[in-house]
Amino acid sequence: MYSCANCGLKGCSEGDLDKTLPNCPSKEKNIQEEAKKLYLEEENQKIAHNAAIVEAEGYGVKTRVEEIISFAKKCEYKRIGLVFCMGLINEAKCFADILKHHGFDIISVLCKNGGIEKSYIGIKDEEKILDECDEVMCNPIGQALLLNEQNTDFNVILGLCVGHDTLAMKYLKAPMTTLAVKDRVTGHDPLVAIYLANGYYKKKLF
Repeated sequence: MYSCANCGLKGCSEGDLDKTLPNCPSKEKNIQEEAKKLYLEEENQKIAHNAAIVEAEGYGVKTRVEEIISFAKKCEYKRIGLVFCMGLINEAKCFADILKHHGFDIISVLCKNGGIEKSYIGIKDEEKILDECDEVMCNPIGQALLLNEQNTDFNVILGLCVGHDTLAMKYLKAPMTTLAVKDRVTGHDPLVAIYLANGYYKKKLF
């Protein structure tokens, strides 16, 4: 098993495989060669090339929003799909307005599209957030299928719940990225729990 999270050597980042753990994935020559070949496929090379340029140009300077705009322009994406949570509808509108200002066509789909009741997937009343018999479920598969039907060039995920984002990513056909993820407790900044894992959150996490 690979254990990069516990490695303090970081030889791979210097191209020095002598400074790596015995189980370093960098030493998996067959897999690394396969990955290198895949980078030469047209779409993969375009994405990897432009991602590297955006990283260099925006390093410590540009926000995630600015980097998404820059990346999409460099890749010549025109139709941008936006899948978002109803709880972040104001943020979604602002982001969509920004993208429109930069010349993109925006197709946005809300999580509650379809109005499907949670009982459809076997959720009981006592398992619902508000204990309501007609509580509507999030529909990330619907979000993905609707954007696929619109032939988006690139998709952005904004604030979907854990698991809902999994289904959206499973069914979206076009390349995608994430602007922000859902964390109602930390203001959608889940790394707060990591930064406080040995402090205020220690009893919760360990």
